[in-house]
Amino acid sequence: MATSYVRHQLHLHSSKVTRFALGALAAAVITFPGHAQNKSRTKSSRTKSGHVKSITTDNLPGYDDKWFHPGFYIAPNFSRYQIQQSPSYIQAINSGQGISANALVSPGFSVGFVGDVRLAEYLTLRFTPGVSFLSRRIEFTNQGYSGQDTIVTQEIGSTQIDLPVLFKLHSQRRRNTRVYVVGGIRPSFNVGNRRKNPELFKLRADDTDLTLEYGVGLDLFYPLFKFAPELRFSSGLRNLLLPGTDVYSNSLQRLTSNTVTLYLTFE
Repeated sequence: MATSYVRHQLHLHSSKVTRFALGALAAAVITFPGHAQNKSRTKSSRTKSGHVKSITTDNLPGYDDKWFHPGFYIAPNFSRYQIQQSPSYIQAINSGQGISANALVSPGFSVGFVGDVRLAEYLTLRFTPGVSFLSRRIEFTNQGYSGQDTIVTQEIGSTQIDLPVLFKLHSQRRRNTRVYVVGGIRPSFNVGNRRKNPELFKLRADDTDLTLEYGVGLDLFYPLFKFAPELRFSSGLRNLLLPGTDVYSNSLQRLTSNTVTLYLTFE
């Protein structure tokens, strides 16, 4: 009985402490803005003429007056193929002698440079050449086909040069932040394939791609530079599938790229 009583008391004490901590945190959150506001109205935060000083200052005040802004970016991405099965695939599945295809999402990485040319007050032309390291995979599952194992994954790894040309439309600047949207096209050229295992790389794709780019971002102005996180989507416009004689190529009739990229830009 004593042990149960002590545990019961400790449990009540823990609950009271938790409620007290949450109440104190809420009170601090509520009272801090008011305290900061009152502090800004004191004599020490006023100018000689009596005006209240601004708590924050505008960083890089003449940034938009320049016609060109250089920079660089690093960008993790997630990419996959958008697949379309061939008529022979459908016939094989209906006859119980086919394989099913499923595109898998794979991580990648991009680095490059940024060049912004000012066209109007809220519009810039954006050129962001870079290099992307990608690896896209398609999983094939046996649906009665006797020539393969239960599950086989085909991978297409590439190192490609990206040459995006985008229009950037941004909002009016609010202190040191503003939002923007981008849109344009991105030609890409493959300069390296990773095909060490011939069984893993039977499926092949074209070395040239063209994608539609669109995204949204946030400009954050700091005293010495501008930082812009941007989420961009890429939808392929070209069929990348190269014809082959293997069962994997024969099961597909169209491959298009699909990528989501988080750009971290410094200008």
